[in-house]
Amino acid sequence: MFKLDSGNVLLKPSHRKQLSSWLRRTLRLGQRIGNFALTITMQRIGKYYEVRVNAHDSIGAMVCRSKRHDWQDAMRDVVRRLTFWLHEQQLGHLAM
Repeated sequence: MFKLDSGNVLLKPSHRKQLSSWLRRTLRLGQRIGNFALTITMQRIGKYYEVRVNAHDSIGAMVCRSKRHDWQDAMRDVVRRLTFWLHEQQLGHLAM
C-alpha cells in the first residue's frame, strides 16, 4: 500500500501510472516482508522538486529524500534507494 501526496506538483494521470510502474518491484518486496506502508510526498521548491519517502515495514523504517531539477529524476533516485533498502531488509530477514 502506498499513499502519494503530490502537494503543489501537478501530475497528469499518465505520470501517476508511470510512478505506479516504477514502484511495482518495491511494493512486491515490501509485501514479502510484511506490514509495508509507503508515503510519498512531492513538493516544488523554487526550481527544484523535492521527493520525500517514509517507509515502514515489520522490520524497520526508512526516511529518504531527494531534491532535483526534474521530478522524474528525484523520484527515480528515491525509488532506487528504497528498492535497495528493501532488498537488504529481505536478505537480512531471511538470514535470521
